[in-house]
Amino acid sequence: MLILSVILSIFVYGMIASTLGTILPDLSERFTLSPRQNGIIAFAQALGLILASLAVGPLLDWKGKSIGLFIGLGLIAVVLVTLPRCPGYKSIVMLMFLMGAGGGVLITAANAVASDISGARRGSVLNLVNLFFGLGGFVTPFIAANLFAKRLRRLCDAIAVFSLFTFGIVLMSPIPKANRIHRMPFNGAEYLLTQPTLLLLSLFLFLYVSCEVGVWNWLPQHLIAQGIPEPHALNILSFGFALGLLAGRVLISPVLLRVPAVTVLVVASAAMTVTTLIMLLMRRATSALVAVALAGLAMAPVYPTTLAIVGGKFSSMTGTALGIVITCGWIGLAASSRFIGALAGADTRRLRKALMIIPIFCVCMLLLSLFLQISLQRV
Repeated sequence: MLILSVILSIFVYGMIASTLGTILPDLSERFTLSPRQNGIIAFAQALGLILASLAVGPLLDWKGKSIGLFIGLGLIAVVLVTLPRCPGYKSIVMLMFLMGAGGGVLITAANAVASDISGARRGSVLNLVNLFFGLGGFVTPFIAANLFAKRLRRLCDAIAVFSLFTFGIVLMSPIPKANRIHRMPFNGAEYLLTQPTLLLLSLFLFLYVSCEVGVWNWLPQHLIAQGIPEPHALNILSFGFALGLLAGRVLISPVLLRVPAVTVLVVASAAMTVTTLIMLLMRRATSALVAVALAGLAMAPVYPTTLAIVGGKFSSMTGTALGIVITCGWIGLAASSRFIGALAGADTRRLRKALMIIPIFCVCMLLLSLFLQISLQRV
């Protein structure tokens, strides 16, 4: 039940991570939204992720990880029921902020539980459970394109029901209680913020999340601007990117039992640089599908492997350390979404140039991962 609760929670987060990119074309048409307004909506979601992830870390170490799972799943369900019934742009911005807050709490708590129970196989286990993020990311655009086309309310209600089902599973799971029950570990957070390794890992995740969420949020609109029909664009996101993430995490899990985690980050960063650049140059649906799938494979191990390094280095304050690193990832989401939206402006044809920030960030990741490898070898 404990493993099941982690898997389902990460699956729910995968579903809502791809929700914004899936529903943005429909919302843009319904409310006549520009790319700049879409960027603000994505920024609101990122701001919720940032604030929630930063705040929830000490709470998890103080009161236990289960409270984070409950808060995250409950908030997500409420937002999903409300979103299709909202009256306009301002309501969408507010609801996406709350969606981000729920997602930030949920993903931090779920990864903290997985890190605590996996021990020496932390990297392998975190990649395996996080493959359900890719599966969740596949399901949302797939059912949107093939079951709930132009029916936003049914899509959101379906995800909300599954979130409540997961809430019930967590309620029955024997999640270990917190070790610290007397006070919130703010002093621990201050100590962690002085650790160079944690700061390097935080910067690395900042760059990575900027790239990954840039694909989730903007790829369908970019493909549509190239003349690819919307259902095909959504299927490319699900069958290409989401399944690439899923397959990559399955393949990398046994590798991490033999290869150092930081070496995996170096190779993945190099592969991301090449594949994301090719992905943005494709104009046909078939070639775009192949390129997007390769980009998903390259990105697959980065997020859980980075969290595994954090959990291994700071095992006594897992929740707080993961909260800090994950928060920096969400700051990357906020920065890239606003930047991409601003560069594209009101013209969707300019999205390709704006999205070139993704391969540029991948180059920065490669350089940083090489520095991390040197740094960790010296410790």
